[in-house]
Amino acid sequence: MCGMYVIQVRTGSEENIVIQCQRIIREQDCEGSVLRKCFIPYYEKKRRYEGAWHTERKVLFPGYVFLVSDDPEQLKESLRSVIGMSRLLGIGDEIVPLTAEEVCVLQKLGGDSQIVEASIGVIEKDEIRITSGPLQGMEGCIKKIDRHKRLAWLEISMMGRIVETQVGLEIVEKR
Repeated sequence: MCGMYVIQVRTGSEENIVIQCQRIIREQDCEGSVLRKCFIPYYEKKRRYEGAWHTERKVLFPGYVFLVSDDPEQLKESLRSVIGMSRLLGIGDEIVPLTAEEVCVLQKLGGDSQIVEASIGVIEKDEIRITSGPLQGMEGCIKKIDRHKRLAWLEISMMGRIVETQVGLEIVEKR
């Protein structure tokens, strides 16, 4: 059964770990069932410098890399060859995949590319309403916004706990 798993890594080394996983595990895996996909979710945010707004990409969950696999036991064994990996998340020695709801949230936010684009919204009577973007329908997850930096902080259930992360959000109007 295909499941999505999470490994914890040193923050800042996520891209290096993805490259290692793709190279090392794919060499060991002739059928392609151990590692179907290895990715890091990103979010886009706007930042102003040199007199203009620029779009930057940042890691959505710093310190974590996501893996899709049909064979979690073989995946666990193959990950022993990856340098810099802290641990495969689970309960005790048991490897636990993300729940269907957690995978659904990841899919809603980032789609197939796993890049969370900046959303656009308005504030009406002290309530945030997202008019376009991946945060549509997720207003209840927004815990804080910074209109100046064009960011929103979300609290979502991920990896068996509540995780706080930030994404791009531009508030275009306050009514």
